[in-house]
Amino acid sequence: MQVDAVLVLLCVWLAGAAGKMAQSRGHKLETYKQSRSRRETRMDGGGGHKSGSPIYKRSPDMTKSPMTKSEQLLRIDDHDFTMRPAFGGPPIPVGVDVQVESLDTISEVDMDFTMTLYLRHYWKDERLSFPSTNNQSMTFDSRLVKKIWVPDMFFVHSKRSFIHDTTTDNVMLRVYPDGNVLYSLRVTVTSMCNMDLSRFPLDTQTCSLEIESYAYTDDDLMLHWKKGNESLNTDDRISLSQFLIQKFHTTAKLAFYSSTGWYNRLYIHFTLRRHIFFFLLQTYFPATLMVMLSWVSFWIDRRAVPARVPLGITTVLTMSTIITGVNASMPRVSYIKAVDIYLWVSFVFVFLSVIEYAAVNYLSTVQERKERKLRERLPCTCGIGNPDEMMIDPQITGYGSMDINTTGNYGMPENGGRQERMLAQVALNDPQITGQVKPSRGYVNIWIDTHAIDKYSRVLFPGAYILFNIIYWSIYS
Repeated sequence: MQVDAVLVLLCVWLAGAAGKMAQSRGHKLETYKQSRSRRETRMDGGGGHKSGSPIYKRSPDMTKSPMTKSEQLLRIDDHDFTMRPAFGGPPIPVGVDVQVESLDTISEVDMDFTMTLYLRHYWKDERLSFPSTNNQSMTFDSRLVKKIWVPDMFFVHSKRSFIHDTTTDNVMLRVYPDGNVLYSLRVTVTSMCNMDLSRFPLDTQTCSLEIESYAYTDDDLMLHWKKGNESLNTDDRISLSQFLIQKFHTTAKLAFYSSTGWYNRLYIHFTLRRHIFFFLLQTYFPATLMVMLSWVSFWIDRRAVPARVPLGITTVLTMSTIITGVNASMPRVSYIKAVDIYLWVSFVFVFLSVIEYAAVNYLSTVQERKERKLRERLPCTCGIGNPDEMMIDPQITGYGSMDINTTGNYGMPENGGRQERMLAQVALNDPQITGQVKPSRGYVNIWIDTHAIDKYSRVLFPGAYILFNIIYWSIYS
């Protein structure tokens, strides 16, 4: 029993000692906190520190104050921002202006264009008004945009569009004390452009970017250009490789949808004129040179078949390659373009030069056959070889005399540049020669001048092609 009593007393003593130690620690900690609080109070008071001391008064961090949060300052939780401003009243006016940053690409194949722009909206929402002594606005990023009402603009006939997000979302929201709001975003949009390529590449195209509200009709939202035509600003450094930008201008119209009604639609029109110099170098000059090269065959001897035939085939194949290359980079339209007219007419000229030589070669062959048959019918042609010295007695030979002035050079002279004429006047009064022909005097006239075709072609082909060029460039220039 004594041992138990001693153990109980020992436990009580240990518990009391532990309680005293904990009380002592708590008193010291409270004393330290009070001392630190007094030091901070003296430093904040401003009169307790010495002159020149490095310790200054801290400016209050207003962003950590619960009373300065933007949601509370703008009373976002007190309103339903799923509804437009002044719901149930007149339509809310929303002004728009655009700053065109770049016009990136124009595609004839896809018939679209890509543009990067700053799209800015202006409207007034009294629910966002806030008290301000200096009338300064507040600027926010995209995080606040999701909590308030903003116009639901979209690009009509757009194929692709996105808001830039490097390094953060390129969205700016500026709220003024009276409730006026500026909402700006940087957008790249690819939109459709219906092009008329009937005058390509001597054409001028007008493309349009159309902006419209998706949900709100003109009864709820009145979309307009903020400053008329001055609402559209462009960068002077904008340039395109194939086009010259002539002008930008704006218009506004009403668009009707049978299911939903009338909507305000804003238009950004820009006119582009195509640079012709690239196509002159790549298409027109090569085609013209091929046509001129085909004319060289008119000065080559008609009997030089290995020279004239490959020249004609080469020019035809080259023109086919030029036409294929141009059409490969163009949309498959169902109408004729200006470049098609020029290339196909040039192709016809080249093809006709080949046909011209085929005609000359065929007529030369026919001439040789006729001369061969005539020689076979004449018993002696040895005296006709040199018509200048040809004097034949008709009583001895039985043939009439030949007029050397009309006969010219009989046979096939080696010089292809001379005219080849043959006028044979045969007396048909000898039955041994004429056979069944009645005694009479007749004439067999053969006139073939194949070299004259080349002579006429040297003048007609260039003259016709020059006339075509004058008409073509006067129409399409």
